[in-house]
Amino acid sequence: MSRIFNFGEDVAGYNIRVLNEREIRAGAGLLFVFMFIAILSAIMQTNFTLLKYAVMIFLADMLIRVFVNPKYSPILILGRFIVRNQVPEYVGAVQKKFAWVIGIALGLTMFILINLMNTFSVITGLLCLICLIFLFFESAFGICLGCKFYSWIYKEKAQYCPGEVCEIKDRQEIQRTSLPQWIVVIAFVAYIVSLVYFFNDTFKAPPRELFSGKSIEEMQQEQQ
Repeated sequence: MSRIFNFGEDVAGYNIRVLNEREIRAGAGLLFVFMFIAILSAIMQTNFTLLKYAVMIFLADMLIRVFVNPKYSPILILGRFIVRNQVPEYVGAVQKKFAWVIGIALGLTMFILINLMNTFSVITGLLCLICLIFLFFESAFGICLGCKFYSWIYKEKAQYCPGEVCEIKDRQEIQRTSLPQWIVVIAFVAYIVSLVYFFNDTFKAPPRELFSGKSIEEMQQEQQ
């Protein structure tokens, strides 16, 4: 039973239990896509059915990770299969457990408000947004926001963080961001703002079919 109910793996060369960050990022990406589609369905179509399923799946998976074993998490199993040909990147298990406990708290609150009470409010909207932010940062940037909270609360130095961000060291030259690069980013933001300002009305115009010249509304009326 101890092999089933466990947290983290013993890997030679590491003095604490670790997890494979690559499969965790893959799992976060899968959950992000599912949650994002479910939230869009609730916002755009006012249909909360998919979101209720997504909340239950999210919560169940987090409960398995924390109270049973991460390697029996269905989402992480899929993530492991997806990145099976990649070399593992080991991260400390203890800070991941703390992050997933936060996920359980968020998922349980959403489950009560959305599934049991069948309600929606600013609170549920914020909780969904927080979940998306956590999942997006994990999958896109490899940044575990919950792991950062761990070191703040417990005042301990987390070990084996993704990308060795726990280690205090100088950035390499290829990692430095120069002033000209920041100027380019600012200029690009200004470019986007100018696009919205000057072309918003033009872009709002419905497109026309290339050969007939008819708009989408006209084509829909003809079909009716």
